[in-house]
Amino acid sequence: QVQLVESGGGLVQPGGSLRLSCAASGFTFSSSVMSWARQAPWKGLEWVSNIYSNGSATYADSVKGRFTISRDNAKNTVHLQMNSLKPEDTAIYYCTVDLINGNGYYYTAQGRGTQVTVSS
Repeated sequence: QVQLVESGGGLVQPGGSLRLSCAASGFTFSSSVMSWARQAPWKGLEWVSNIYSNGSATYADSVKGRFTISRDNAKNTVHLQMNSLKPEDTAIYYCTVDLINGNGYYYTAQGRGTQVTVSS
């Protein structure tokens, strides 16, 4: 059974930092592309960052230069280091992975999310 469990969210002042973690199980983590997405109040889901099996990463323009994604294949964990946080970064942050089910169809698994609130 695929499980993604996020942690590390909280309340932080503008300019502060947080480090999110996602513990994954139930699939071959080391060969999977792991992602973070977020959903702000009253808005749709927004992609934040991907990290590939070789460690290369991509970022949304809105977080480039401030956020860093990383992975630990030995611990089946992916992290999102968030620096220079802004009020517009306030959202529920989700860890996601695209997988193939038994019928050969792609689907996206997503955790329950962790709340990040940036406010003074």
